[in-house]
Amino acid sequence: MDPLFLFMQLFPALCLLILYYRHLQSKKTSPLEPTEWPIVGHLPGLIANIHHFHDWATGVLAGVSYNFEARGGRTGLRYFITCDPSNVRHIFTSNFANYPKGDEFAVIFDVLGGGIFNADGESWRRQRVKAQMLMTGPRFRSFTAACSRDKVERSLLPFLAHAADEGSAPCDLHDAFLRLTFDMTCALVFGVDPGCLAIGLPVVPFARAMDDALETLFLRHITPMALWKLMSRLEVGQEKKMAEARRTIDAFVATTVAKRRADKLEQGISDSYDLLSSFICHEEDSSNNNDDDVFLRDTTVNLLLAGRDTTGAALSWFFYLLTQNPRVEQKLLDELAPVASRKQVAADDAGGGMVTFDASELGSLVYLHAALCECLRLYPSVPFEHKAVVADDVLPSGKEMKAGDKVLVFSYSMGRMEGVWGKDCKEFRPERWLAGDESAGTTKKLRYEPSYKFISFNAGPRTCLGKEMAFVQMKVAAAAVLWNFAVELVPGHVVEPKLSIILHMKHGLAVRVRRRDEVARHAS
Repeated sequence: MDPLFLFMQLFPALCLLILYYRHLQSKKTSPLEPTEWPIVGHLPGLIANIHHFHDWATGVLAGVSYNFEARGGRTGLRYFITCDPSNVRHIFTSNFANYPKGDEFAVIFDVLGGGIFNADGESWRRQRVKAQMLMTGPRFRSFTAACSRDKVERSLLPFLAHAADEGSAPCDLHDAFLRLTFDMTCALVFGVDPGCLAIGLPVVPFARAMDDALETLFLRHITPMALWKLMSRLEVGQEKKMAEARRTIDAFVATTVAKRRADKLEQGISDSYDLLSSFICHEEDSSNNNDDDVFLRDTTVNLLLAGRDTTGAALSWFFYLLTQNPRVEQKLLDELAPVASRKQVAADDAGGGMVTFDASELGSLVYLHAALCECLRLYPSVPFEHKAVVADDVLPSGKEMKAGDKVLVFSYSMGRMEGVWGKDCKEFRPERWLAGDESAGTTKKLRYEPSYKFISFNAGPRTCLGKEMAFVQMKVAAAAVLWNFAVELVPGHVVEPKLSIILHMKHGLAVRVRRRDEVARHAS
């Protein structure tokens, strides 16, 4: 066929396609907004940008005034996505009852069972009251502080000392922190120490299963439910990893619970401070052992997820930011110096030379607290929250919500919005959390920021019960590592978020660790 004749035949169709594409583009309110195609909606744009999803979503929200309705056409996928603080306040606090997690959330997060993260209504209230009673008491708070210091002193610092003495090989600090917080959380929740951070880094099937489960949970948010449910039934693709992960998780929890029950029968566990022991001691109130087993499984898995992954991820991003901001690192060392100087002599006398800190010694260090808050602003451990709509409502932004709609609140994006945090919102600047002027003779103190603006620990009635515990663990670990070791990012190592419902690092955090000396700590 004559090429010219073929071109003449195709030219009108090509012109129509171009005009139709321009029509689709004209409907966009921002160049960053993905194109909405027939049948598949915004899915092509989402899939094309999945490799940098969090930053891509942030760009979209910045271009459409913090609110965007993502539609998957006839696939049934549809979310209202927001990082507008006024909407967040309305959803999390003012009209809290109208925005539960919802039935679909429980379906997506089925691995968490009926635990507190999935629960709504009366079930959530009962679980929260019980957890709050146990976690906020002075006995458990003291146990948390002692356990945190012990794990840092006996596991983290020796591991990093070994890495420093080895010298040449890089160390994955992200993996080390996740192992540390897994050991800490197992001690607090189960009363056992798995020893994940031992030198040699033993393989921990449970920890790997949690990573696989979190990745699958993220992908379920962007996959039509009918499709991922079919994959789950057939155990293919990512859902095969989820099925294997769930079996590993259930086996670990069942074995650990059985052992603690046996300990109770043999020697009693009334003097044990871990949460599982406390829950087992209250089992006499229930006459159904099967219900008790399910409750303990779901509760402990929820607590393990909350304690291990969120704190470990936050510590990883914190030290990544310090490698990029030596000014902040030095200010932290200066703040630690008065506390550490009293302890350094004792450490040297003991022959170890390593300094550890009690949580009580770090409570007054405002710059350390500010730096951790600033890290969580930029890299919240949970980058988005999932909500459902019970009844028709109108958000402060003007968006009309219908019963059954789904909402995603992007805390990762909120921390990067100029209208929320100012023109320097993408900078790591702990000073934004401090009030007072030292040059004028006033002492620096922490500046209050409302939880609907800083939602790293959720907001409203569902504010995280483990917030204080998380800060204790982060401060004790961060201060000890910072004072005893200099951490340098391996040149060329790429640090970016992983596709997960927890903000893990995709490639880990490859660093070289060296011991600090007294001169280096105080060098300007």
